[in-house]
Amino acid sequence: MTKPAFLAQSPYQSYVYSYPHKTAYRPFDPPIDLADMWRDENKDALFLYFHIPFCEIRCGFCNLFTTVHPEKSLERQYLETLKIQAQETIDALGDATFARMAIGGGTPTYLTPDELNNLFSIASDVMGADLEQIPISIETSPMTATIDRLNVLREHHVDRVSIGVQSFIEREVNQAGRAQKTAKVHQALQNIRHMDFPTLNIDLIYGLPEQTVESWLTSISIALQYHPEELYLYPLYVRPLTGMDKMTLSWDDLRLNLYRVGRDYLLDNGYEQISMRMFRSKSAPQSNAPVYCCQQDGMVGLGCGARSYTRDYHYSSEYAVGRSGILDILRDYSSRTAEDFRQVNYGFALDNTDQKIRYILKSILHESGLHLAMYRTYFGASACEEFPQLAELIELNILTRNDDTISITPKGLEWSDAIGTLFYSEKVTALMEGYNLR
Repeated sequence: MTKPAFLAQSPYQSYVYSYPHKTAYRPFDPPIDLADMWRDENKDALFLYFHIPFCEIRCGFCNLFTTVHPEKSLERQYLETLKIQAQETIDALGDATFARMAIGGGTPTYLTPDELNNLFSIASDVMGADLEQIPISIETSPMTATIDRLNVLREHHVDRVSIGVQSFIEREVNQAGRAQKTAKVHQALQNIRHMDFPTLNIDLIYGLPEQTVESWLTSISIALQYHPEELYLYPLYVRPLTGMDKMTLSWDDLRLNLYRVGRDYLLDNGYEQISMRMFRSKSAPQSNAPVYCCQQDGMVGLGCGARSYTRDYHYSSEYAVGRSGILDILRDYSSRTAEDFRQVNYGFALDNTDQKIRYILKSILHESGLHLAMYRTYFGASACEEFPQLAELIELNILTRNDDTISITPKGLEWSDAIGTLFYSEKVTALMEGYNLR
């Protein structure tokens, strides 16, 4: 892509938190044995992830794999099936050590305290995760961050709680299809701080209907009253099959302005920018946890909607956004037997090129940058010779090179969501374009 063409497009193309995107996944034919998939992997520092696809409300901007107020019988069966999947997974893995754990969704704290206890039991007793020694993160919501649930999290050594507030201005979140009372938000944040979790993360969204620079700064300033160790500032995306899909918005300039205002405000208030979205307080606790490298180490995802990563394969259940599609996939998952989990039938096989692209994107979109010597050691090749896009982005001042490291610039952070598509392989692009969203 030429320089004028790159800068003429919208900076908001696609949020790249992994590669390839889940819309590139397809059925494996034939299915692959789970034990074979993990046999040659390094299992000394894995990421353990649980997906709880239940919520009390479905926000108008949400495209996550989740459903609202499921039947209690489906919820119970889901957790029973999750335990079966965990047992089959650890049997296939063999000796494995977990360096990180996260519970996402959905809203994991939608579960009752007893159900949360059972979930942590699966992590420790079935998967063998040492919950006292590894960082554990969980997502919550203003309606479910109750003292009884938070007590369970503390008892199981959770050290990071992430709460999706999105905005402290009721009319903004209501316009975005989220019935939320600000008083409830404050109560939830007070509960979390009362429990003294080491890390509080608050998610906020910019680009909401009726949002202004003033209201955006109001939300950020209120969030800072709780001294969060982390904040994530997300641009609003209107995605297919979500509640806001029918809106006809064109607001790139507004989003970019709000991003810059929010970034500058946080930088002026003692936060450092880790990626386009993530800001961390300079006083946040430093981790002494086992080393985990997101570019190289694997992820074990459990639950419907969870993704797992090995070097050669990414796999998961099928994906949907619409309510009926999600329920169909959930019911299928919850009816599976132990034998069903011994094979993997849906995902993506990464060839050498796709492995390199993933490594580069996971590196350059983060403050750590792309260390060229590490790339050469890992792949036996030169990243700059194989991917001329790197030099083009350096010329655009999107990236910068300092000795043996290529890092993203402040301007590049603004364009993070447009960088990924420059590197996508033709195969991945074709699969994404041909995906029929349910």
